Amino acid sequence: MIGIVVVSHSTKVAEGICDMVEQIASSSENKLPVIPAGGNAEGKLGTDPKKILEAIKKVDDGDGVVVLCDLGSGVISSQAAIAMLDDTQKSRVKIADAPLLEGAVGAAVEVASDSQSTIDLVVSAAEASRQLHKK
Repeated sequence: MIGIVVVSHSTKVAEGICDMVEQIASSSENKLPVIPAGGNAEGKLGTDPKKILEAIKKVDDGDGVVVLCDLGSGVISSQAAIAMLDDTQKSRVKIADAPLLEGAVGAAVEVASDSQSTIDLVVSAAEASRQLHKK
């Protein structure tokens, strides 16, 4: 199953989004592999490539991992984390260019609705959330 890593500068934001995503898309018999990677190494605002790397490794069961980020330096930290992976793992990890909350929900719904979903479909579902207008 495709895993999802939520990267935020705030530990609480990353954890809250993962909690929301699990409530929306998980079922009692099918818990989604969604994990937060928020805050820096000291638990303050920021991002930490090592924390992101560990989250990727934890949620990767071999099918792939989609990473969603809140701000630009979260993307940079995620890119640094991916660079630390071996080539096989690198090929299974993609950063989605999507809003964090909406993208995480879209990705999770795709994963939950089709156990055979590919990483490209999950990234596309996350990125499609950019088109959701609120007015």
